[in-house]
Amino acid sequence: MDIRELRYFAAVYRARNLTAAARACFVSQPSISTAITNLEAELGTTLFIRHKKGVAPTASAEQFHALARRIIDESDAARSLFRKQATRTTVTLGLMRTLDVPRTIALLKPLTARSDIALRLVGSDERADARIISKSMLRADEHFVALWSERYVAALPPSHPLTLKEKLRAADLAGAAMIDRCHCEQSQFFGRAAQRRQTAAIAQSEDWAMALVAAGIGIAIVPEGVARGNPDVAVREIEVKVKREVGLAYRASVPLADALKDLVGKLQKQRRKHDRIARQRSVRKTLSPSR
Repeated sequence: MDIRELRYFAAVYRARNLTAAARACFVSQPSISTAITNLEAELGTTLFIRHKKGVAPTASAEQFHALARRIIDESDAARSLFRKQATRTTVTLGLMRTLDVPRTIALLKPLTARSDIALRLVGSDERADARIISKSMLRADEHFVALWSERYVAALPPSHPLTLKEKLRAADLAGAAMIDRCHCEQSQFFGRAAQRRQTAAIAQSEDWAMALVAAGIGIAIVPEGVARGNPDVAVREIEVKVKREVGLAYRASVPLADALKDLVGKLQKQRRKHDRIARQRSVRKTLSPSR
């Protein structure tokens, strides 16, 4: 095994999805799959179980992850041990509060790995060199590089009666205790039923919203990445197809730092590749004979 395979393994373990891991590592999905297959062959065990929404780590993966993570960290420490201290440029990045942890880690790793920048994080409404935001927050003077699109779902306490339903409508939540979040996508779901909502709490962050849901305080409408990453809540689809597009926003009139230029270039290349693959799949689906 080599360090690259360990990095790919750690990315899959973190993202629980081969495609998401490939995006985080800026490589193709087959490269990730091959690395995992090689590791499983060398270790003589299965590391991940595939399912329709991604992968689930096995007990072997849970055991191996701690060792792999230590090797990766020690390798990075050794690489920087004799590195000359470079002149560091401060890069200020604004982050909206509703990002989920795995995607935030994947976004920041390429920047924190560079020795020539000092990364400073601020809120999405503060002055910054660039911002990671929902497209609905984009300002008129900013360019936008899309990163991903994700839907909203309902997060419920595991014992809530509504967990017996596979999909929830706004009417199902009339009178239910709700954990409110300040995002316009939630109002798209409730629409005219908003006046019938019962607000049990207002959360200032997605992590706090998930904690309140897990404690049984109420139900929250949150981005899928936030809900799926929390084992203490139940997740259900909602009837209205509410989505948000998240990306990197930066002002066209202000030159970007080199680190952000590199990141933007990689994101744009990755997006073009993703769009090309999606078009090819669409063409194949259209041309395939119906049964």
